[in-house]
Amino acid sequence: MRPPGTVGATSTKGDAVSDPAAPDIELAAVEVLREVLAHQRRPRDGGCAGRVCLRCVRHHLDTVRSAMESGRRIDFVLPAFPTKSPNPAKVLGPLPDLAEELALRFLDGLCERIAAIHPPGAAILLCSDGRVFNDLLGVSDEDVTGYVRGIDRMIKRIGATHLEQFTLDDVYSGAGHVDMRAMLSSGYAPTVEELREEVRAGGAPLAMYRGITRFMLEDLSGPGYTGTRSALQRHCRKLAYGVIQRSKAWGDLLGQLFPAAVRLSIHPQPCATDKIGILLADTPDVWLTPWHSVAVETGGRYTLMKRAEAEAAGAALAYRAGRPSHYVLEPAAAGTAPAPAPAPAHREPWNRACA
Repeated sequence: MRPPGTVGATSTKGDAVSDPAAPDIELAAVEVLREVLAHQRRPRDGGCAGRVCLRCVRHHLDTVRSAMESGRRIDFVLPAFPTKSPNPAKVLGPLPDLAEELALRFLDGLCERIAAIHPPGAAILLCSDGRVFNDLLGVSDEDVTGYVRGIDRMIKRIGATHLEQFTLDDVYSGAGHVDMRAMLSSGYAPTVEELREEVRAGGAPLAMYRGITRFMLEDLSGPGYTGTRSALQRHCRKLAYGVIQRSKAWGDLLGQLFPAAVRLSIHPQPCATDKIGILLADTPDVWLTPWHSVAVETGGRYTLMKRAEAEAAGAALAYRAGRPSHYVLEPAAAGTAPAPAPAPAHREPWNRACA
């Protein structure tokens, strides 16, 4: 046994040199992951336990610790902010609004809190996947471009210095949009039959398939659809495989391009897997996102709701800079609206980010 005061020294018996800072880095890395996992988006029966899942902490600890040991910032990759839903019963229009702004402020604030633990800081690369599958949603490439540019302007306007966008256009610069999607699919996408086998096995792939099918059905059942609901359901079940196929391709490409980043997802993720599901908002539906909904303010707090639900509850439309921004629901009327989920345990709740 070494005498006191010799920690880190090399003994004459060939003991390895120990780093006195290693325990501090380990504890700091755990604290960083606790900040992230406080907002974890979990599936039902996904295997996670406790307010902060220790199994997920252990699974991602090496990636975070590696960045901290090298003295570099901690990078996160989040495929998100694709394009607004084409269904006017869910959203205010094709451009980002307060729902996105609140989510961006939350993500930037999360990086600020990580910087208080790890001074080199953190950054989140928002890997917009709108161009990846917008044709399956019936959304034009022009609308995707407008949405991406709107997010860029919003990031600059609110001073979200820890956020940056990355799109399919950055990967295949100069190619046409149809060709971009074809190159992505041919290089990285699994076959539909492989996906069908995963879905048949149940668990997380089945939950993902059902969730995306439901969203496709909602997105495509707008006022422009004139067919039967059963026909649309069959169509959406088929389209869901295409969305999952391209999403997996995009995810695999990002993993190749950013191997040292911590991978986040807007979808619920099973315990101790490669991605951490993250909540971008307080909402009673864990699948609801800012681009499928509107922000609703009640008594200084915000939640997400579908536009039709907000209007049915008596919420009033609010404007910013002459454009529709969000809804305001008087507290007396809020009892008729769906109850928002409890705020995740963190120091800067999303629903007060703009209060």
